[in-house]
Amino acid sequence: MHDEYIVDLHIHSKFSRACSRDLVLPKIAETAALKGIHLVGTGDFTHPEWFQMMKNELQQNDLGFYEVKNVKTFRPVEFVPTAEISCIYSKNGAVRRLHLLVVAPTFEIVEKINRRLEAIGNIHSDGRPILGLDAKELLKIMLDVSDECLMIPAHAWTPWFSIFGSKSGFDSIEECFEELASHITSIETGLSSDPPMNWRLSKLDNITLVSNSDAHSLDNLGREANVFKRGEGMIYQRLINILRGQNKDDFLYTIEFYPEEGKYHFDGHAVCGVRLTPEETERYGGRCPKCQKLATVGVLNRVNELADQSGNDKISGRTSFKSIVPLREILAEVLNVGKHTKSVDAVYRSLVPRLGSEFDVLIYASIADIAAVGSKEIALAVEKMRERDIEVVPGYDGVFGTVHIFKEGERHLMKQDTLFG
Repeated sequence: MHDEYIVDLHIHSKFSRACSRDLVLPKIAETAALKGIHLVGTGDFTHPEWFQMMKNELQQNDLGFYEVKNVKTFRPVEFVPTAEISCIYSKNGAVRRLHLLVVAPTFEIVEKINRRLEAIGNIHSDGRPILGLDAKELLKIMLDVSDECLMIPAHAWTPWFSIFGSKSGFDSIEECFEELASHITSIETGLSSDPPMNWRLSKLDNITLVSNSDAHSLDNLGREANVFKRGEGMIYQRLINILRGQNKDDFLYTIEFYPEEGKYHFDGHAVCGVRLTPEETERYGGRCPKCQKLATVGVLNRVNELADQSGNDKISGRTSFKSIVPLREILAEVLNVGKHTKSVDAVYRSLVPRLGSEFDVLIYASIADIAAVGSKEIALAVEKMRERDIEVVPGYDGVFGTVHIFKEGERHLMKQDTLFG
C-alpha cells in the first residue's frame, strides 16, 4: 500500500441539475474504490433529500469520517460532508456569480448550516442551491456555525461562475471577501487551469491550490484529486490543517487534468465553432470573427490578464502535480472506440482489480506489469501519458478539449489483437 491518501472533495449527487441518477452513496463508494480515492466529499449536503440519505446510509467511523453502511467495497472509502453553493449578487457595480465549496466536520454542523440557509433561499430545488447572497456573508454564516468549516472558491477561473471568472468574478480574493479574506486559505484550480498557471499570480503564493473532480457522473470521480501523506491516519482536523496551508509536507501533489482538455481553456464562440488563442481574441477585438458577437474569454486569457510573475518563480516551495488522462480515455484511443463502449469497460475491469486501482494503473504500476496484464499498446500509451508525450486540442466556450496519446503516423504502433494479453 502506498503511503498516499487520495482526496476528491467536490462532487455532486443525483439531486444536482444535469447530474447522473447513478450518483448515490453506495455507487459513489464503489466507484471511488475502483478509482483509488480514499476520501470523497458527499456533495450537495444542503439538499434536504440528499442530506436525509446521507444520515440514513452513512455512519461515522472511529476517525470521524463517514462510511457507507452495509456496502463492502474492495478497499475502504471514507466520506466528508461537502456542498457547492452558487452565490449570485451585485457588488461594486457588477453582477457576481460565484460557486463556493463548503467542507464541514459533522452532520450536526451541516444541520445548523442548512437551517440558516433555508431561511435565506431555496435549498430544495437543486443540489447546488442558488442564493442571492454575498459570498462574504455566506462565509460569515459558515464561520458563525463553526470555525471548523472551510470555504474553498470552486473552479476559480471558470468564466461564468467563479471568483476570478472573466464574466462575473473579481480580481483578487480580498476584493471578494474583504476583511474575511484571511479565512480563504485555498482555491480549487479547476479543470481548465493547472498549478503552473496559478503560480503566475503572486497574490496566490500563500494560497493552497487544490484539485477536485466536480463530478457530475460516476465516471468523472477523481479526474482531478489531491494526494496527501497517509501518516498515522487522516482525521478531519489534519485534513483542514493541510487545506489551510499548515503541515505543508503532508500535501504531496495534486492529480490534474491537462488544462487544455478543460472546456474553458481557450477563448471562443461554440455556436460558430470558433476557437481562439488569447492573441487571436485581442486581434479580433474580443469578438467572434464569424458572427461578431463577444467571444467567451477563457481561463488562459484571464490568467494572462492577472499574472504578475513567471510560473517558475519560487518553484522549490510548491506542491508538485501529476497530469493524467483518465484510463477509459486511454483505452478508448488504444481500441479506437468510444470510451463508454463495452469493449473499453471489459478491458478496464480486467486491468483495474489485477493492478490495483485506476490510479495504480495511471501513476504507480510498472510499465512492464501493465504490458503483462493488459497489452504492450496500453503500456505504451500510459508511458507516453506519464512522459507528457501527448497532443491536446484545447477546449473553449463550454466545449471540452480532446487528448491524443498517439500522434499522426503513430497508429501503426497499435496491434489490437494483443489487447487482452
